[in-house]
Amino acid sequence: MGSPTQNRNLLFSIPGTKKGESKRGKRHRRMSGNKEMKSQGVPEEALANRGTSSLTAAVEQVAKQQQSQTSEIEKNKKVLFHLQDELHELEKQIASVSTETKETERQIYQQDAAIENTKLQCGNLETQIKSLHTENVKLKFDIEEAQEDYEEHMIRYNEYYAKIKEHKDSLWEAGSKRSFMTTLHEKRDLVRKLKTMKEELMQNLKNPEGNHIKQAQEDIIKLKAKIIAVKESIIEKTFFLEEEEKTHEKLRKEIEVQHKRYNAILKRLHCQVNKLQSNRRQWQSNIQQLEKTAAELRKRLSAFKATTSKRMIRQATDWEKILQKLHLIKDCYLK
Repeated sequence: MGSPTQNRNLLFSIPGTKKGESKRGKRHRRMSGNKEMKSQGVPEEALANRGTSSLTAAVEQVAKQQQSQTSEIEKNKKVLFHLQDELHELEKQIASVSTETKETERQIYQQDAAIENTKLQCGNLETQIKSLHTENVKLKFDIEEAQEDYEEHMIRYNEYYAKIKEHKDSLWEAGSKRSFMTTLHEKRDLVRKLKTMKEELMQNLKNPEGNHIKQAQEDIIKLKAKIIAVKESIIEKTFFLEEEEKTHEKLRKEIEVQHKRYNAILKRLHCQVNKLQSNRRQWQSNIQQLEKTAAELRKRLSAFKATTSKRMIRQATDWEKILQKLHLIKDCYLK
């Protein structure tokens, strides 16, 4: 701030302070008039009367000037208060605009964070889809291997069944090929042999220590042993056939169970893949929507910053000029 003389000069330079200049001029003229009157030899009483009248007039004029100055000061104070109120309102508007810009920036940051999170989730979903795809491929390979094993087992089973059928057919054909005549000749030969054997046996009966009786007993023992061996082989073969049938039945049931299980797994995997694909489409649409909203918010923010920055700069410069003048006026009146 300047000196008191400079402040007084500023006061007199402000519009409405021209009365000070007129007052000085009047005083100067009055003093010059007094000097002239003294020099011309006017009487002292007349001069005294004139001086008192001029003093009263000057006092009245000074009082009027003080009243006018006080009224002007009040007006200037009112203007100052009004400008201060407008300045506070402007500061409030600036604070509200700054809070709005901060809120929009925070929303944009939140939108960007949400977009990043959705992108990460999409990446995780893609990795899950890839892993499920690999598992699906592995299951397909396992199913193909199980199918091949099943086909091999079925081929073996069919071969074994064909062999058994051929064996049964051969036995049936061998039994059916014997004709009636061959059986008749065989029976005749057998009757002849039996007759000869009967005669020999009759002779051997007469001779109990004969060779034929011993040989017949040995033949009977051998036949019994053969019959027992044949029965045992038949029992073993029937048991083996039953075991084979059981194993075939068990394999067939296991193959059916495996088919059902693999079909259920395939259905479940198809459902999971469809669900993941739908989720992926939903996330992609959400990402696009969020990107659109973020772009719109950025455009609005840039436009809002451009418009508000220019307007606020102009208003700030105007208000700075006004405030400088007001501070000068205030300092002058206070001093």
